Amino acid sequence: MTFPETLASWLRHDMGLIPVERHRPWSRFEVSEAQWWRLMEAMEVSRWSLLGLWAEPERVYLALRDDTDEDIAVVSLLCSEGRFPAVSVVRPAAQRLERAIHDLFGLEAVGLTDSRPWLDHGVWKGSRPLAAVPGPAVRRSYAFLPVEGEGLHQIPVGPVHAGIIEPGHFRFHANGEAVVRLEERLGYVHKGIEGLMQGRSVFDAARLAARISGDSTVAYGFAFARAVEAALGFEAPPRAVWLRALMAEMERLANHLGDIGSICNDAAFPVLLTRCHALREQVARTAVACFGHRLMMDRIVPGGVAVDLTPDGAERIRRLGTEIKGAFAIVMEIYDNRNSLLDRMVGTGVIGSHLVHRFGAGGFVGRAAMRDFDARRTPSYPPYDDLDFIVPVLEGGDVNARVGVRREEIKESLKLMAVILDRLPEGPVLEPVPGTGGEGMALVEGFRGEILVWVRLAADGTILRCHARDPSWFQWPLLEAAIEGNIVADFPLCNKSFNCSYSGHDL
Repeated sequence: MTFPETLASWLRHDMGLIPVERHRPWSRFEVSEAQWWRLMEAMEVSRWSLLGLWAEPERVYLALRDDTDEDIAVVSLLCSEGRFPAVSVVRPAAQRLERAIHDLFGLEAVGLTDSRPWLDHGVWKGSRPLAAVPGPAVRRSYAFLPVEGEGLHQIPVGPVHAGIIEPGHFRFHANGEAVVRLEERLGYVHKGIEGLMQGRSVFDAARLAARISGDSTVAYGFAFARAVEAALGFEAPPRAVWLRALMAEMERLANHLGDIGSICNDAAFPVLLTRCHALREQVARTAVACFGHRLMMDRIVPGGVAVDLTPDGAERIRRLGTEIKGAFAIVMEIYDNRNSLLDRMVGTGVIGSHLVHRFGAGGFVGRAAMRDFDARRTPSYPPYDDLDFIVPVLEGGDVNARVGVRREEIKESLKLMAVILDRLPEGPVLEPVPGTGGEGMALVEGFRGEILVWVRLAADGTILRCHARDPSWFQWPLLEAAIEGNIVADFPLCNKSFNCSYSGHDL
């Protein structure tokens, strides 16, 4: 098969598909199983990145992004017999999503090479809780993949850890100190978010969205609001749109500062942990003074934002930017001039560019290995489509490169915050949203990467179905590859440089 034309034109012309009505802003196409197979064949030779894979009781949805012309489309398949052709055959990042779909909805991915449960640990009151007909509880053991070889031993770590962090299990196979393979097991903080959203108003569901991953509460609130507004064909007031971006950049700033400090701490350099976390605290204190919450939780809602920014608040953010800029420059000067620190960072936890492209990994994980994708720029959304900023892209793919992307994004966030304050329009910050139906999808760039939210609204405006995909779904598998060949003692350093979300992944 020759390389297909661009995604949207191929679906319309070669496949002869007609978009379903009221799916915004990107088209959704309903396909037959034979057409789904054709799509899989095209994906083998195309530059179409996986954006998301989710399900309903009798239907599966696939979101793709064309890396050649940046087009996005959603394809759906009716699974009348409870199965669908596995996407992971051509896009390995889909494998864990397919396992999660089976756990939640009972739909089987035909051709899936790893059919072990993913989110269901055998402790739920029933199985397939979101299926049309849920099943009885199933108690099962979990077999980790075998490793053969002389001198190998296993090191189990977690799910309970020494620090105040979320639970996850890591099974190391090592030869002495060298890691031969790492296998992750997640799902310990599954909260049933998607089931809890069903039947709720968009405002009640927005509160759940803001709690999917607490360090990305702004980004999730932003993505959920934009998905709802897309489904309704609604635009938030201009001032609210710019305030959303201001909060998003403050959240990015806080998390990148915290991450850089924690990475240095895992490299036995705690002085930068202290300095970076002090700066992060300044951001949190400014946020609560200006927006009423340290994490700015529940500040972004469908229809706009829940709180306006006063002139005093704007001035306080300006002072914050000036203070952070000077103090952060000193932090990075210390970083750059400590050879013992750089020795731990450079060449550790390397991920090749081919892997980040194959898995469609975004954020600092992808951009540190030459995958140039940032949802603020492409496909973009207001007000970023009216802002100029640099998206840093590096080629090292190691811990140092992931720190490097963060440090450059901090500088860009500080610039963006100043520009947003300068250009912040006057006017209302919240408008009532209509109570009608529709389907909508949004991509919003959080500090880890792009967050996808898809919603279907009933005629009365309540949630029929909502799916949220954290960037960590495509980054967690790469951590397994990054640690191979490194020593066990470097795992905390590699892990923190990825800083994948447990809660955002486990839903």
